[in-house]
Order: sequence, then structure tokens, then C-alpha cells
Amino acid sequence: MERRTIGAATLDVGAVGLGCMPMSWAYTGSRQRGDESMRTVHRALDLGTTLLDTADMYGPFTNELLVGRVLKERRAEAFVSTKVGLLVGEQHIVANGRPGYVRRACDASLRRLQTDVIDLYQLHRADPEVPVEETWGAMADLVRAGKVRALGLCAVGARAGRRPGAGMYDTTIGQLQRVQQVFPVSAVQAELSVWSREALDSLLPWCVARGIGFLAAMPLGNGFLTGTLTPGGGFEPDDLRARHPRFTSEMMAANQPLVVGLRRIAARHGADVTPAQVALAWVLSLGPHVVPVPGTKQARWVTENAAAHALRLTAGDLAEVAGLPPARGSWD
Repeated sequence: MERRTIGAATLDVGAVGLGCMPMSWAYTGSRQRGDESMRTVHRALDLGTTLLDTADMYGPFTNELLVGRVLKERRAEAFVSTKVGLLVGEQHIVANGRPGYVRRACDASLRRLQTDVIDLYQLHRADPEVPVEETWGAMADLVRAGKVRALGLCAVGARAGRRPGAGMYDTTIGQLQRVQQVFPVSAVQAELSVWSREALDSLLPWCVARGIGFLAAMPLGNGFLTGTLTPGGGFEPDDLRARHPRFTSEMMAANQPLVVGLRRIAARHGADVTPAQVALAWVLSLGPHVVPVPGTKQARWVTENAAAHALRLTAGDLAEVAGLPPARGSWD
């Protein structure tokens, strides 16, 4: 697979990453199978999908344990990214950015992942009760201690913290400017896909101007852009899409023109090319430091996603994607 470098630390990864969250968190629990998920991670590494993205809160903890079982055998082939800063309760999630907690959480992640170093340690959310510089300083100490190679900041969910009249990522950029004074940011992770393009306005340009890598979370629109979901099909109660404003039956039907457009472009590139591959190729076209991180728990999808790195969209294809209608949600 094509390789890409991200960040000031010149981190080298496969052009398409693997989001491990669906294997044990946030998506349909009845379809989560540990053995199948492990085969999926092994398949990803076989294909050159080296970036494995997880977090201590996924499960909680079980996702890191799963990834760790693969790393025990194949650590040298993988680029390990995990996250810190969120605690999961029975009915709530809270941020914890206290330096002592960060140090303990890192040691626990290292044990679960069965490794002595984390390639990219990301701050999942800033703690509103702790200056972000203090949290980031504790994370920088982990780099100096040799437990972590590079640091990143996760901006997924920025929509929820948006102030009236402000840009979606204004708060995130403000945090990035502050922590950059403490220790270099190597990567930023945020939602970016054909149906969620807000990061193009300010966040991605900010990263590009500073040589910071960009990990595109949810590049397949939580599965919608694959064209495999049926409007009205429903989701199990534990699936995050059951409460997502773009996944009501009405909105899934309203957003079908996006899938139709991706399918039309795919057909021009060959009978075996899929809408998902076009969606990932579009993200890859945004720059050499952009790495899409689609999540999946099945080996067949990781195989399809990995092949997207070889798909080259034409100028006409890109113009067609740009002309697709914006996604609609039940808030619209």
C-alpha cells in the first residue's frame, strides 16, 4: 500500500487506516465477534493498513485488549494509535485531563496493548476543569519517558461544543494553538467525509499550513456512504446510528443522492469499484498528509477499503463530488 507521513515526527503509515472502535463499541453489539475482529486486524496488516486506531474508552478497555492480542504477534508491522481523556460510566461519559490520571491511563493502555510504546497518543477530549496545557504537558512527559512517540488531538464531536455564531472547529483550533506552545502536535483527528465536509473550511487548512497530519474519522459516514444501508432498516438500540439525526428513515431516504453520485463515479472506474472506495479516494485526494480511518469489524470491508488507495479520481470526478448536495439531518 502507498505510504504517507504525518506530522512533525514524520510518522510513516499506510495510506488507509483501520478504526477499531466498531469491534467493541458504539455499533450493533450483537454482531461483534472477537475472533472475527482479530482476523480483520490481521487482514489489515497483511494489506499494509498499518494504522490501528483505538481508545481506552472503547468497551471500555476491551478494544485495546483485542488489539493487544494481535500486537503481541505483529507489533513491528503496526502503527498504534490510542486515546486518553474520557471516562465511561453506566449512563454518562466525562472528561479527565488531570496529569496524574493521564500517566496512569497510559501505563494501563500499554499493558492492554501488550507493547512498550504507543506510536500516537491522542487527547480524546479536553477536560474543562483542567487547563489543556497541563494535560498536554503530562502527555509530553510520556514522550520524553519513551512510552509514547508522538501526540495528537481528537476533534471528533466538535459539533456538540459549537458556540452560536462560531465556526465548528474554532474551539479546537484554539486548543491546538495553546498546546503547540507546550509540545508539537503531530496529528489531528476529526470527522471528514463526502457528507461531513466542515473540516475543509478551517481545521484541515490549519493543519496543512503547519505540517500536521490529519486523520479523517468516519470517512464513510458511519457506513451510509457505502450504499449498503437500507432506509427504514432500523438499528439496534445500542447502535449510535439509532439516535443520529442523519439516520432516521426520512433522512436516509433524503440523502440517497449522495450514494447515487458516488455509485455513478464508481461505475466509470470499473465494475468492481464501490461507492465506499470512491468516498475514501476523495478523502485521500485532499492531500498527502491526510489518512482516512474507516472503522469496520469485518475482513471483507477492510479489504475493500484498503484497495481505495489505488483509485485515482479525475478532475471531473472531483468536480462531481463537489457538486453533490449537502447531507441533511433531522435538525435541518
